[in-house]
Amino acid sequence: MQVDLEVDGTQVSGLPRFQQAAAQGRRLRRWAIGLGSLAGAGWVLAFFVGLFAPQSLWLPLLVNQSAALLVLVGGLQSAWWVTAWRARVINPLAPVSQAVDEQTAPDGWYERLLDRLSQRSVHLLGQIGAATLWLGAWALMAVLSIEQVWNLALPPAAVGLSATVGAVLALLLAFALLVLERHLAQENPAQWPEAGVLAQLTRVAITSLLLSALCLLFASDNAIWPIRLAVLIGILPGLVAIELLLRAVLSVFSPRRELLEPTLLARSFVADLLRWPPQPLLALQHELHNRFGIDLRQIWAFSYMRRAFLPVLLLIAALGWLLTGIHEIPLQGRGIYERFGKPVEVFSPGLHTGLPWPLGRVINIENGVVHELATSVENPLAVQPEPAEGPAPITANRLWDASHVNDKSQVIASSRGEQQSFQIVNMDVRFVYRIGLTDQAALAATYNSADVPTLIRSTASRILVHDFASRTLDGLLGADRVGLGEEIGRAVQADLQKLDSGVEILATVVEAIHPPAGAANAYHSVQAAQIGAQALISRERGAAAQASNQAQLQASLARDQASANARETQAAAQAADLKFTAEQKAYASAGQAFVLEQYFSQLSQGLSKAKLLVLDHRLGGSSNAPTIDLRTFTLPADPAPARTTAQPGVAH
Repeated sequence: MQVDLEVDGTQVSGLPRFQQAAAQGRRLRRWAIGLGSLAGAGWVLAFFVGLFAPQSLWLPLLVNQSAALLVLVGGLQSAWWVTAWRARVINPLAPVSQAVDEQTAPDGWYERLLDRLSQRSVHLLGQIGAATLWLGAWALMAVLSIEQVWNLALPPAAVGLSATVGAVLALLLAFALLVLERHLAQENPAQWPEAGVLAQLTRVAITSLLLSALCLLFASDNAIWPIRLAVLIGILPGLVAIELLLRAVLSVFSPRRELLEPTLLARSFVADLLRWPPQPLLALQHELHNRFGIDLRQIWAFSYMRRAFLPVLLLIAALGWLLTGIHEIPLQGRGIYERFGKPVEVFSPGLHTGLPWPLGRVINIENGVVHELATSVENPLAVQPEPAEGPAPITANRLWDASHVNDKSQVIASSRGEQQSFQIVNMDVRFVYRIGLTDQAALAATYNSADVPTLIRSTASRILVHDFASRTLDGLLGADRVGLGEEIGRAVQADLQKLDSGVEILATVVEAIHPPAGAANAYHSVQAAQIGAQALISRERGAAAQASNQAQLQASLARDQASANARETQAAAQAADLKFTAEQKAYASAGQAFVLEQYFSQLSQGLSKAKLLVLDHRLGGSSNAPTIDLRTFTLPADPAPARTTAQPGVAH
């Protein structure tokens, strides 16, 4: 509507929207201040929640609700600018004459530059308009706040009694906004044209509050959908804020006329869809007709499409339902086909056909996929991914004095003399398993066990308790560890076969067996003392063995020397005996001649070094003179020895 400001005010005084503009402006200001304060309080709470509990459900809820309220505040402020313009038109301010002193031009070039820049800034802000700037600022703040808390990987958590209190507060605020929405929706468009648009923006905040209360009421440790819904709530106010931001940016390029009544800039097509029954096509048709003058009702093609929409939709739905009977099995998987709830066949990888859902369905199952399972229960959300570069993660620490995620405490036997007790060790035993490759194994793994990892873990825990009860710490850390994995694997596989689980244990890996982290240092001291004692015992045993061997060596030498001496004495005796026997035989044969010969031989040996010759006159008879054998006194020049006769006597 074009308003002529130069004519008398009676032209606009009869219009209801101009008459009630001042009262409407005051109400809009109060509502904007109240809802803005709530949005600010929500942001402050979200800030402290982000500091102390960044993974909490409250963080996305508070920020998304504050963004929805901020969008509504932006719409209220934009409507206030329109009502303020109407109030100024119907009650124009009287011009006040002011004496304008002549201002001297700045002397310096720097002052002239600042004055020129300030004049251009004021002119640019006047061209853009304060309403556009404020609306763009509110919308931008809402979009940025939603973007900061957008995280679909938040873990589920129960928020306790605070969830009930928060849900009650959200419902109370939603009820208050519902009263405001009903009040705005019942306003006469002739008296307040912007009331309908503000009612649509109010529905955005109401919808966000109701969804937030639903999330808080059903939040628990096991439910994942409340935390996901709490994050997805930000889509609705985010889309509305983006639309308002685009409208604010595009309004900068539209021409401005001071004599034309301004229109509400905070209009939202997304918010207009929140009505019952939803009519998106009708809303789009009205928008095109109002904005561009295009009437889709006059186009035959669109009329035919509207009439054929329901039959085509039913045909597409029926065709889609029939296509649910075609199943694609991936290469690394298998599928169990159920017909009317009964398993009929195990599908191999490829395309297969069957009855459409729910008459027939396919349950996907693995095909040779190998898994590794630790016996201890670990929280996968607590294990954060580590970068490829940088320091090693804490989980890579394999020292005994550090606690590990996969360690499990186990009681083992212990004995000290006659006293029987027990010890506690930490162990990390892992099982490498897969679902059996046969069809029977696939059926058993699907229908006989609800959770295969839990079944393996519980079976392994029972086997480990029974097996470790008969082992000692020294044995586990020593020779028993070599065959421990194979024994545990065979026992677990036997129990799984009895349960008909369809699981095949490929390997059992004993990663670590060590005392608890708190007792690691004490165990190191005990081990060091035991090693020192064993070393001392070994050292003393070595010294004893050395002394024993030395004594044995001395005894052996003495025994050998005695044996040698005895042998020599015996040999001498045997030689003497043989000599005596020979002499007896010689005497028996030669008689007195042998005795005489022996006499002379012994005499010659006794006087071998003496220069004498002994002659005995008793040799022979009186008629025969003694005979001297000069053969032993032969000179070197004599060619042959001579035999002479000498007188008895002694020659020197």
